[in-house]
Amino acid sequence: MGRTRRTATLVDENVDRGLQMSTFGRRGMRVGASRLVTMITAEHLTKRYGVHTAVDDVSFTCEPGTVTGFLGPNGAGKSTTMRMICGLTAPTSGTATVGGEPYRRLGNPGRRVGVLLDASAQHTGRTGREVLTIAALTMGIDADAVPAALDRVGLNQAAAKRRIRAYSLGMRQRLGLAHALLGDPVVLILDEPANGLDPEGIFWMRGLLRDFADRGGTVLLSSHLLREVEAVADRLVVIGRGRVVAQGDKDDLLSATGTYVRALDRDALDEALRRTGLTGTTTTDGGVVLSVDAETIGRTATEYGLVLLELRPAGSGGLEQMFLTLTAGDSVKEAVR
Repeated sequence: MGRTRRTATLVDENVDRGLQMSTFGRRGMRVGASRLVTMITAEHLTKRYGVHTAVDDVSFTCEPGTVTGFLGPNGAGKSTTMRMICGLTAPTSGTATVGGEPYRRLGNPGRRVGVLLDASAQHTGRTGREVLTIAALTMGIDADAVPAALDRVGLNQAAAKRRIRAYSLGMRQRLGLAHALLGDPVVLILDEPANGLDPEGIFWMRGLLRDFADRGGTVLLSSHLLREVEAVADRLVVIGRGRVVAQGDKDDLLSATGTYVRALDRDALDEALRRTGLTGTTTTDGGVVLSVDAETIGRTATEYGLVLLELRPAGSGGLEQMFLTLTAGDSVKEAVR
């Protein structure tokens, strides 16, 4: 509750400093008197490449003051969805808006939305300082802000003078994040920003994103590091085979994923469930998640003389267990575009 009240207060303060019309302020948006609009909206987004459907009717929203974790197996459609939100890929159908407007219609978007979709998409012949200086000039920002931006992401003067081709992946991620933050945006859209970071760097990024949201910002974060997403996210959107399979408040989703059971004899458990008419999802550790209560499973185990090793709410296995349950069998090869 403490964080919620603090976030609400900060958002209200930022709204009071916002613009009087339906346009971005520095840390929020004003519509009418004081109502914040949804910062990111995806409505029925669909993208087809020939006969292949990469994204299929995806809808979700991201609110001010929150971090939304966008999760799914490789090839599930996460990156394509984020590219459609950022105006880089045209949807076959559906719409996406940021602050109530399509990204391509935003004036000087870098001052409103910070984007990091591919840390390797940087001019390798330029130095880190040159990359940010060009970005600052493009956005109408004083180039004197560049040293502070580099320092904010942990790139020292030596790194600033080094050419990008000599950067490690982790350094490129930090530079990409500095670029995203340079315009003091109200929204961050980040695709796998922790790739290449060491544990200390991942911890640092978690704190940075949490602070950004607590100050009224909106974060859409895609990552394979499920434990880190669980630690920082307020809401989750889970996608599988191009479709949303679950979305909502993180705590609600983790507490409503069914019942997990694991038996000494896995084959005997499968046979007992089949005979009883109970169906579930097999997990990687040999357990099964079912959408029935523990009592029903316990009675079935007793009836068939099964020795159970685990019987608990599936949510107690954390985000990793929920992710595996929702996307079991959904991993596919990345389609060639």
